[in-house]
Amino acid sequence: MTVILGIDPGSRITGYGVIRSHGSKIEHIANGSLKVGEGELADRLSKIYAGLSEVIELHSPVEMAIEQVFMAKNADSALKLGQARGVAIVASSNRNIPVAEYSARQVKQAVVGRGAADKKQVQHMVTALLRLDHTPGEDAADALAIAICHANTRTSLIYQAKGRARR
Repeated sequence: MTVILGIDPGSRITGYGVIRSHGSKIEHIANGSLKVGEGELADRLSKIYAGLSEVIELHSPVEMAIEQVFMAKNADSALKLGQARGVAIVASSNRNIPVAEYSARQVKQAVVGRGAADKKQVQHMVTALLRLDHTPGEDAADALAIAICHANTRTSLIYQAKGRARR
């Protein structure tokens, strides 16, 4: 079994989701949002690092998946998002946890079956796939979707490798 941490980075709210993957089976462990609010960017980044470090210590993931940066209309927002991603990646790599990156389109395709799905569709499918008794918030649902995408990709690659080994 593999514990996977999914991260939906943001400079004000960073979502996280932790799942356990065993073959094609996935199980919810935890999810939430680190709400760091307003203030100096350096302080917010420090809070993101501390919060993710705590999540990592608590759940001991062996792999991490994170959403890639997309080019937003506002360059300043994109730069801040990139810095939040960097902090999340460092929190993981400091503990020797490998990091996989996926585009928003890849995540939506893996979870909803449509790369142009909206946030409500992602929330609905995450709730259904993990058999949750409540719908997680948007940031936490996105983080869980990223973890699910990684679990699916990882499982597909393992099966492909086993198939090649038998030939």
